[in-house]
Amino acid sequence: MSIYRAVHDRFRDLVVEDAAFETLAEGFRFTEGPSWHPAERHVTFTDIPSNRIHRWHAASGETAILREPSDMTNGTCYDARGRLLMCEHESSRVSRLEPDGAVTVLADAWQGRELNSPNDIVVDGRGGVWFTDPLYGRQGDTGVAREPGLPFRGVFRIDPSGALRLVDDGYDAPNGLCFSPDESRLYVNDSERQHIRVHDVDGAGAVSGGRLFAETRNDGGALGYGSPDGMKVDAMGNVWSAGPGGIHVFDPDGALLGVVLTPRFPANFCFGGDDMRDLFIAAGTAFLRLRVARPGHPTFRPRVQRASRA
Repeated sequence: MSIYRAVHDRFRDLVVEDAAFETLAEGFRFTEGPSWHPAERHVTFTDIPSNRIHRWHAASGETAILREPSDMTNGTCYDARGRLLMCEHESSRVSRLEPDGAVTVLADAWQGRELNSPNDIVVDGRGGVWFTDPLYGRQGDTGVAREPGLPFRGVFRIDPSGALRLVDDGYDAPNGLCFSPDESRLYVNDSERQHIRVHDVDGAGAVSGGRLFAETRNDGGALGYGSPDGMKVDAMGNVWSAGPGGIHVFDPDGALLGVVLTPRFPANFCFGGDDMRDLFIAAGTAFLRLRVARPGHPTFRPRVQRASRA
């Protein structure tokens, strides 16, 4: 298992032993934010410093520019209507790309002050939009150098009504986030503290807790450079998180099962393909695919339109 570091035998059930990384596109500066659209069968991903959003199409294998300039968009996801939601570093806002190409701003300020730089984003089954807000988009290498907008780095939720709510302001650098399959847990990693925390979410969407779930620390070189970044769950509830040397896989109790050793630091990734067993990886200058043995949990769930009664 040359591209894997197995810590527990259960890890071998999640990966394909003889799989290899496939380069789908390359020549980028720093890829991020991939999101799979199951109906249209494409992956949208970003190149932050190049100020572009790209889209790779499964049918043709071709990659095209979707939006340029992109306001240095980082994380993306889809809402229940299939509209692309974007975390914009340059403008410090969360926005939505409409079918006609127009951009609608969903959030750009908290209590009269600019957000720092929305980073990663996820939508729950109730239509709430959750995002992290660290400082990376206000630093020259990953955004536009300027002073912080807020005195804290937090996690926010946009209610279906449009109201913006602060979920937690106790992070140094909140980054990747994802829900457990039943949405009773919200996982958020902290890139500076190099760990993942887990919050409990009740049936009304109220959040509590924030206890330590797992650590993804750089061990001094054996696993390479990196810190926790993009994060997803699979259909079994295992947590997959970008980290030092590759993608770290934890079981629902926080035990490390193993690491997918990527050729470059994987800032973010998503599950996709018709069976949700393709792992699409934003790895530095390249966009990669790796076949895995178990499906990921879908992050895009189209809203079903009920037929009207006669």
